[in-house]
Parts: sequence; structure tokens; C-alpha cells
Amino acid sequence: MSLEERVSRYISSAEKVFRQMAVTKASVDVDSDKVREVVEWARAYFEDAKHYREKKKFEVSLTSVAYCEGLLDALRLWGTVKFAWPKKVKRVR
Repeated sequence: MSLEERVSRYISSAEKVFRQMAVTKASVDVDSDKVREVVEWARAYFEDAKHYREKKKFEVSLTSVAYCEGLLDALRLWGTVKFAWPKKVKRVR
């Protein structure tokens, strides 16, 4: 499967979710065990990203690290974890 086909599949899946998703009225109350579970999912995606990078499957690696970042950002936006993404370092030319 080409990278373009893979991207199209992910986009199609996301489109379906957005069409079917409903926002609930209940407030989010997440206990620390659930937060740790999501962190472990993020860590697993991170490890997958490193594994696939070593196997030169860069598109799978990119997808895995993007999932990892998405989970971490969601946790941060909910205020359940604290961190800051590293700032871009200027390259010396």
C-alpha cells in the first residue's frame, strides 16, 4: 500500500468518525489509573514508531508517533498531565 493510499484510509476513517461523533454533555472525570493507561498507550505507539523507523517503514513510524502525540496532547488539554513540547532549535548554516 502506498503512502498516499494509507493517508487516504486514515482520512476516510476520521471523516466517518466526525460525521458520527456526538459530544456528550457530561463533564470529563478521569481517574489517575485511566490517565496512566492512556500514557501507556502513548508509550506503546512511541515504541512502535522507533521499531518501524529501524525497519525503514517510515510511513508506519510517522503514523505511530502521530498517534502518540495526539494522546499526549489530549491528556495535556484535559489538564491530566503537564509537559511542554520541545521548541524548534535553529540550525547553524
